[in-house]
Amino acid sequence: MAEPLASGHMNPFYDPLLSYEDNYAQGPFGVFADDVAIERPHTPEESFLGHPVHRAFGIPAGPLLNAKFCAAAFRHGYDINAYKTVRSAAYPCHPFPNTLAVHVEGALTLDRASRPVVADAEFTDVSSITNSFGVPSRDPDEWQPDMSVTVRSAGTGQLLIGSFQGTRPGEGASDREAAFVADHVRTAALVAETGARVLEMNLSCPNEGAANLLCFDTPMVVKIVSAVKDEIGDLPLLLKLAYFPDDVLLERLVAATEGIVQGYAAVNTIPAMLVDNHGAQALPGEGRAVGGVCGSAIAWAGLEMTTRLARLRDQGNHGFAIVGVGGVWNVGDYFALREAGADAVMSATGAMFAPGLGMQVQSLG
Repeated sequence: MAEPLASGHMNPFYDPLLSYEDNYAQGPFGVFADDVAIERPHTPEESFLGHPVHRAFGIPAGPLLNAKFCAAAFRHGYDINAYKTVRSAAYPCHPFPNTLAVHVEGALTLDRASRPVVADAEFTDVSSITNSFGVPSRDPDEWQPDMSVTVRSAGTGQLLIGSFQGTRPGEGASDREAAFVADHVRTAALVAETGARVLEMNLSCPNEGAANLLCFDTPMVVKIVSAVKDEIGDLPLLLKLAYFPDDVLLERLVAATEGIVQGYAAVNTIPAMLVDNHGAQALPGEGRAVGGVCGSAIAWAGLEMTTRLARLRDQGNHGFAIVGVGGVWNVGDYFALREAGADAVMSATGAMFAPGLGMQVQSLG
């Protein structure tokens, strides 16, 4: 087993030099391992989807693996946090390593992402990373009670979001589309049983080798979200989106779903071909030549998607919520997304490597 990141390096609460299983069992690390909680105003000053929060800022689905991670995030100034995406049955993680430092000058635009990007395990002063986990999940018998603990760990002015996704059925299934819809419904019901007050459906992570992300298939999304809302009733539902290069496609998705769901979160990552310093595939194994990049290199994508969603909301006089995600590394990034129209802002990579960001945002006047 690898040793945790040594002193002199950044000290993230999720250690990329350890396996997913080791992080799950031993983490969180760094300041998140402390039991000290920051002080907050007695009365929450903001709200999100009708829930009072001290500050509409938190950590999205991904690095908060279980109740211990989520409780630490709540203690350290992150008030809206998403429990890592779960499934209706246990699902394995991709082989280690899962996270590499990404070395790219400036923004990882779509043009730059069309060419190989260097990624390695040199995490000193890193500002962008790749994550390649495959959306692993514990069995519901394990994650349901753990998520319930997390819901109860949220104090006054704090909110836990339950993130979930469906699992595509095997090739032998008689009606694969119906089975896929049913699995989303079943998983959403399991999340709702934990007491989570907001659900988020992950449409932006690859589904078992699927060539295209689910969020780009509007007819299928409508079938799924309609069935899920029939199951969960008045519980607010967010859709987690990838970057949409096509305005028409984004407009079509929002027009078809904004009357069903309560909001959208964007973005997750920008995919890129990852190579080592010798030009070889950086992440070992079949199907891992391309990995999602997150961190400061994709801040442009998160800001652009928030701006575009806000414009659609204004043009249609809609009331859906927007969660700005992607490349939030400092207070300036937080302000940029709020000013662009985000009702809440979340940081994964920035919070992971600079966990004091939550306290910095809390201290804002």
